Amino acid sequence: MHWAASIVLIVLIPLLIAAVVYGKIMAAAVTKAHPPVGKRIALGNMHMHALHVPADQTADLPPLVFIHGASGNLLDQANAFLEPLRGRAELFFVDRPGHGYSDRGGPDNDTPDGQAHAIAAAMDAVGIKQAILVGHSFGGAVAASFAVLHPEKTRGLLLLAPATHPWPGGVDWHYRLSARPIIGPLFAHVVAPLAGTLRMKKAIDAVFAPNPAPADYITRTAPTLVLRPRTFRYNAIDVAGLHAYVSRMATRYQEIKVPTVIITGDSDDIVLANIHSTGLARDIEGAELIWLRSVGHKPDYVATDLAIATMEKMAGVSRIPFTLHP
Repeated sequence: MHWAASIVLIVLIPLLIAAVVYGKIMAAAVTKAHPPVGKRIALGNMHMHALHVPADQTADLPPLVFIHGASGNLLDQANAFLEPLRGRAELFFVDRPGHGYSDRGGPDNDTPDGQAHAIAAAMDAVGIKQAILVGHSFGGAVAASFAVLHPEKTRGLLLLAPATHPWPGGVDWHYRLSARPIIGPLFAHVVAPLAGTLRMKKAIDAVFAPNPAPADYITRTAPTLVLRPRTFRYNAIDVAGLHAYVSRMATRYQEIKVPTVIITGDSDDIVLANIHSTGLARDIEGAELIWLRSVGHKPDYVATDLAIATMEKMAGVSRIPFTLHP
């Protein structure tokens, strides 16, 4: 049996080395293809990367802060909202801690409340006193936490297909595995880069389904940045810990008193809208829930104009003719 084990090792070790080398090459290539588009903001023991776009003198909207979801980075929301809103408001697109080109910081940033505090500190650093927060998916949990923890900085909430409440079941196995000590970093370095590269298009199609993903989405928004081993593991820690976090935090959403709009698709197979979105509409007094027929997990792309209309409504800017309901 010793000879059989030796043969396995002889075959396995080169494969592991090749996988690690591929991961390093892939990470370097992705970083070169998608360099930082904003600036890194010093926040004590960490830096947060953000794209900060000033408003024009004729701006008609308050500052807007955009918080991306799991497996993403600031390019996701910037690609949807930057050009339609350029000049109309001070825009602040952030890479959440550990994503894109933001440092992770300490273990407090493993949960949405720590990430909300980091975003609040980044807002202070660039002089944004109060803003409408726009959060997609996991970013919805961060935005809702921000509104609870920093009400003085929150002018309104726009939550797009948010993930905010405890749900039945768990998360995909690779998140749980990657979040574990020892084996998690090994998986992130050896398996994730190659497997993730092969599955990326299929994963993006599933997120957009039943709507088609934009043909240039991967090129323009760089979701491949999450396949870098360290980022992959941070993302897994975020997702694996979300259920426990929202189980604690959801009871506090009733403290939110700012104008809140939730936009969700009735065909979302990623987040259970009848738990998360309806839960927010129930828990936040005066919140408005907008259901989009035959829309999946990306209302920020499928209904961008509607999302902007909700920002205008919160800011008291009327659009005529105008209705929030499609």
